[in-house]
Amino acid sequence: MEGHTSPGDYKDVVLFLATAGVVVPLFRRWRISPILGFLAAGVALGPFGLGRLAADVPWLGAFTIDNPVEVAQLAEFGVVFLLFMIGLELSWDRLRRMRRYVFGMGALQVALCGGLIAWAALMLGQPPGAAFAIGSALALSSTAIIMPLLAERKRQHSLAGRATFSVLLFQDLAVAPILITLTLLGRREAPVFSADLLLAFAPAVLGLAGLFAVGRLLLRPMLRSVAKAKSEELFVAACLLVVIGAGLISALTGLSMALGAFVAGLLLAETEFRHEVEVTIEPFKGLLLGVFFLSVGIGLNVPLLLERPLAILGVALGLTLLNGVAVLLLGRLFGLSLRAAAESALLLAGAGEFAFVILGQAAGQQLVSRTVADALLVAATLCMMCSPLLAAIGARVGGRKIAPSELPADPEGGAGDGPRVLVVGYGRVGKLVGDMLKRHEIRWVAAEQDARLVEAGRRAGEAVFFGDASRPEFLARCGLSDVAALVVTMDSPEGAEAIVALARELRPDLTIVARARDARHAKRLYELGATDAVPETVEASLQLSEAVLVDVGVPMGLVIASIHERRDEFRKDLNRPEALGGRRKRLRRPDGG
Repeated sequence: MEGHTSPGDYKDVVLFLATAGVVVPLFRRWRISPILGFLAAGVALGPFGLGRLAADVPWLGAFTIDNPVEVAQLAEFGVVFLLFMIGLELSWDRLRRMRRYVFGMGALQVALCGGLIAWAALMLGQPPGAAFAIGSALALSSTAIIMPLLAERKRQHSLAGRATFSVLLFQDLAVAPILITLTLLGRREAPVFSADLLLAFAPAVLGLAGLFAVGRLLLRPMLRSVAKAKSEELFVAACLLVVIGAGLISALTGLSMALGAFVAGLLLAETEFRHEVEVTIEPFKGLLLGVFFLSVGIGLNVPLLLERPLAILGVALGLTLLNGVAVLLLGRLFGLSLRAAAESALLLAGAGEFAFVILGQAAGQQLVSRTVADALLVAATLCMMCSPLLAAIGARVGGRKIAPSELPADPEGGAGDGPRVLVVGYGRVGKLVGDMLKRHEIRWVAAEQDARLVEAGRRAGEAVFFGDASRPEFLARCGLSDVAALVVTMDSPEGAEAIVALARELRPDLTIVARARDARHAKRLYELGATDAVPETVEASLQLSEAVLVDVGVPMGLVIASIHERRDEFRKDLNRPEALGGRRKRLRRPDGG
């Protein structure tokens, strides 16, 4: 049967994968942000790059993106997945604590920057409707670029990072009202401030309320059912359904898809599936964000920039200075240190992806001329491409990370509130370990792959998360980098060995206590780097011995002393260098433990 698909239909996909597999690793090797790799590749592969030369050199057409509109549509999902992941990393309580920055600093930033830009547009001869559209579009920064840059430099939990995210969150919330207002401005026969305004917002409010209600009722039961099926493929499908479904429901009610995905992430952040969903979605988010950055580069109209360089560069520079100074002043007003306020100002100085949405709609409704919109979009693209450089300067200006004790009361709690012990396996043994830790007021968190055990632990009010602890990404999400000790209580010898080896590789200084099947298994765990391995057979024998010695009249003090002595003999015997070979020496911690 003759195929109906031409190899050329896959050219854009191959070019993107080549960018992700070749260009971006080179940028990482040169210690340059991979975002710049995607942006540069977009400029080169777009219609204003090699595409302009393809008319004279036909073979260059094989290295150009043929359907930039389709790439831009797919790129929207990059922002959607990013906001979903941000929602997962938050919680309702943390969001409540950040409300001063979100609805205070964020609202003032949008109003102040948008008002100043709109006033400048009015002074340059733009009508009021166009000035509103231009001010709204250029006052919003790029969540898709700034948040990955913060994560890349591990600055998202600094005071500047939290304030920056709060402002970005309000900007995302403001997009829907801005677009609705533009729609009303486009209806020149009707007054803007009328009953139509309230009616226009009604679907968005109802849609958001419905999304909350449906998410509360259905998300956890659905994921719990899928988890019990023990199928990784079904879990991936369920996660994608949650992200895309929430985004589409939000879009149907007039809100942005990204906002709907953010709400879904917030709803899942309080569940036992949070970390497993994060690990599952991360690769999709990374690839789709790559498409987004590629589409931004593709959209850079190089001929227009060459035609009007002074005007466009002047707009980009003026926009960066205006937004930066405004955020700096607001940061100081809201109690940020000068360093933190300056870092936030540099991060939020540029325009963002919503400029394309807002100016595109304004141009379609003839509020803004197409010529002006195109020039402003080139300036916005230049600002976005400069964001990695501004973020690098901001990280140097911001200096050291802010300690949890230095944070004001409004932002979320710091690392000091995190768990001290990670327990892998929450069966009978893991539950008892957790009870003993709680009795001694030691914070802990547990990971378990059996959905029924996770459900039981959650009903008891314990911090138990569903997921596969043999994956480094999942262990990292559970806080392996910060805990003081790891306890492995799994009844699977192979599983316990894999986790001990992985944890020792990730944290050479970590205290690892593991449950062993017998003495031979304990030796193997010591070889893999366990600090202590507790054989079930040995412990059962010791407890039986203790009971019989007490019952036949031996004094309790002598019994306890002899049991401890015998336990130490077993441990020394299992942990003998000649028994473990040279490998144990290589696994010893730097502190000699």
